[in-house]
Amino acid sequence: MIKSVILAAGMARRLQPLTNSTPKCLLQVGGKALLDRTLESIKKAGLKQVVLVTGFEADQIKSHVKKHHNDLQFEFIHNDLYSTTNNIYSLWLAREALVGHSLLLLDSDLLFHPMILNKLLQNTESCLALRATDLLGAEEIKVRVNDSGVVAEISKTVSPADAIGESLGIELFSQKDTTLLFEQVIRLVEQENRVNDFYELAFEQAIIKGMSITPVNIGEWPCMEIDTPDDLNAASSLAKLLDNQNSG
Repeated sequence: MIKSVILAAGMARRLQPLTNSTPKCLLQVGGKALLDRTLESIKKAGLKQVVLVTGFEADQIKSHVKKHHNDLQFEFIHNDLYSTTNNIYSLWLAREALVGHSLLLLDSDLLFHPMILNKLLQNTESCLALRATDLLGAEEIKVRVNDSGVVAEISKTVSPADAIGESLGIELFSQKDTTLLFEQVIRLVEQENRVNDFYELAFEQAIIKGMSITPVNIGEWPCMEIDTPDDLNAASSLAKLLDNQNSG
C-alpha cells in the first residue's frame, strides 16, 4: 500500500507578507489553493492515504482538508519545531506512519501536471521526477547518475557539469526502500542531530547502503516550485494553462 506524504510545515518567509498568517500551501494559485491541486492529483492517481506533516498554521491546513477532501484518509503529524528545523526533521516525524508501506513523497509548494504522478506510479521500484536540463544553478537539487543510469548523488552541491537535471521534489519509494530510507533518516536525526538538513541527504546515505533510485524524466509536463512572489505570479499563469488542458 502506498502512502502519500506531504511536508507542509514551513513558514515560507520569502513569500511574506502573503504568508504572515496563511501557510504557503493554502495560497491561491489560479483560483484554487495549491494544496488542493496536489490532493486532486493524488486522487486522480488512485491513491487514498495521505500523511500530512504540518507546522506553521497547522489548524488552518487541517480544517481546510477536512472540509474539502473528506474522500481521502488523512494522518496529521505536527512539527512543533517548524521554525528551527528543515524537511528531514518533518520526514523523520512521519516514520511510524510509514512502517510496512511504500512512500510517495511530495513537497507542498509544488504546482505540477497530474500525469507526473501517473508516470512515477508506473514503476515498481524507487524513482524520482526529474527535469532533464543543463540550465542549473546553485539553488536546484541536482542529480548525478552512475554508469547504470541510477542516482549516484542528489544535492544542491552537485556540480552542474556532472548533473543530468533537477530533482523536482516528487519521489516514489518501494516498501523495501522506504524502510532503508527511514533507517538513514532516523540515524541522521537521532544520532547526528542533522535536523537542519534537506532530506536528500538521507537519500544519498540510503544509496550508499544499496538503495537504487531511477530518475524519471517528466518531459514536457510542467512542474514548478513556489518560493517567491515572482514564482507565485508565474504559477498562476501555469495553473490556468493546466486547468484548460484538464478541461479540454
